[in-house]
Amino acid sequence: MVEKNVLLSGSQIETINHKLIIMSEQNFKNHIRMVPLYHYVAGMLVILGFGGSIVNLFHADEHTHYSAALLVVAFFVLILIFWYARVFALKAQDRAIRAEENFRHFILTGKPFDSKLKMGQIIALRFASDEEFIALAKRAVDENLSQKQIKQAIQHWRGDYYRV
Repeated sequence: MVEKNVLLSGSQIETINHKLIIMSEQNFKNHIRMVPLYHYVAGMLVILGFGGSIVNLFHADEHTHYSAALLVVAFFVLILIFWYARVFALKAQDRAIRAEENFRHFILTGKPFDSKLKMGQIIALRFASDEEFIALAKRAVDENLSQKQIKQAIQHWRGDYYRV
């Protein structure tokens, strides 16, 4: 039996870890990540709770009207928290992606991104391999490509396994 010692770089180890966890390569068809308990279960429960609290308010008598109204307000606030928790996290991730991809563009070209690139285009470009990144970024500006068009144009997908 022959034993080999293999030295892996940090990015190779990271790739192996992601493959073990995810078990499939990310691509255009499977890159969207949904968390079922958050997106479906919790979202539906909050909406049903809000609807139920409104029904409760309409059926309330003079003694329970105040508490029924507070329940509606509480569920409305819960909807706002549910919505903004997601929006704020995505905005923070978008800012990080913009900085990372602008830096990546600078490393590859010596120049920052074209100022005409929109945030959605930059977010889509993160999936492009280094080989096609620069040309695709230029094409995105020249042809005003949408996020979907950019993602569909990518030939060698570079997975983003950290975004939630």
